[in-house]
Amino acid sequence: MSAPGYAPPVSKQSGSSLPPLSADRTSPVPLYYQLAQQLESAVENGTLTPGTLLGNEIDLATRLGLSRPTVRQAIQTLVDKGLLVRRRGVGTQVVHSTVRRPLELSSLYDDLDAAGQLPATRVLVNRVEPATGPVAAALAVPEGSEVLYLERLRTAHGEPMAYLRNHLPAGLVDPDTERLETTGLYRMLRSAALTLHSARQAVGARAATAAEAALLDEREGAPLLTMERVTFDDTGRAVEYGSHLYRAARYSFEFQLMVRP
Repeated sequence: MSAPGYAPPVSKQSGSSLPPLSADRTSPVPLYYQLAQQLESAVENGTLTPGTLLGNEIDLATRLGLSRPTVRQAIQTLVDKGLLVRRRGVGTQVVHSTVRRPLELSSLYDDLDAAGQLPATRVLVNRVEPATGPVAAALAVPEGSEVLYLERLRTAHGEPMAYLRNHLPAGLVDPDTERLETTGLYRMLRSAALTLHSARQAVGARAATAAEAALLDEREGAPLLTMERVTFDDTGRAVEYGSHLYRAARYSFEFQLMVRP
């Protein structure tokens, strides 16, 4: 017999797609937060995979022995984080997990591909243009000299992830749009016999403009992570200057901090 105030676990054997979940009414932690944390953990560890249907709020509330407002608040918490989506006539569905990217010299495409996130790219701009002062300084080329400028929208599982802007010295790689849409920029640089060695990078945050919000499927003013990076090859030459925007609800950077001896 269950303890008073305790909702028994719901297991996969019960016919639900949910992992075992429980709610402890004797805990000071709000019930909606308990449920949200368990569902988020299941999404992050792959127990609930992208596309999994959780059913509607009434079904979930009945299965978990919780009130509908409690379930609604838990689901909304994860919808706001970009992990779940409500679909009319279908119910609540897992979208994807948050991408946690280590701070190392790797490309977003490679990181998404390694994590099984099905990366795809839409090329928005692909042109040669004169280098402005900041671009020339970053790439160590004369101001006004020709550089390749790229704008791309990177998606994962069909959902916008990042708006990428890159400048490269002209002639460094073949700026083929079709290839840019099927592979990562760093892969193209490596295939051009360039050895990427190091980078200088700054990470920040700001609010999305109306245009950026439209591209990234966010609301205007939503928080975005910013990243500026200058990448160098093994000769010390700057080969790429990137200025990127990431959806804060879908993306984070991981740091490893060491104590100085």
